[in-house]
Amino acid sequence: MNAVRHVPSLLAYSAEKMRKVGLVDTPNLFCDAYCLEPGQEQAAHRHAVGDKLYYVLAGTGRIRVGADEHAVTPGDLVCAPAGEDHAVRNPGPERLALLVVMAPKPS
Repeated sequence: MNAVRHVPSLLAYSAEKMRKVGLVDTPNLFCDAYCLEPGQEQAAHRHAVGDKLYYVLAGTGRIRVGADEHAVTPGDLVCAPAGEDHAVRNPGPERLALLVVMAPKPS
């Protein structure tokens, strides 16, 4: 495993759907970059085990945790605890990049 990753150079987007770029994958956690073009989203879902952190790298978007939806900008950190519905969307007009960490890692 690379101990150091230069995240901005690894970001990749897809016109079809949100793209997940794997950055770190260990037995205990994963860390991905989620890359969303304007209009793309990750549908609401939940994990029985594992808290998920979203850190906004670039762009603006909306992250829902439970019944609350939050407008997010670069530098914002959002926590989606295990068992809570959560979703991400990019209403546009620019690309949205998130650093996503989840631990413990889902099985």
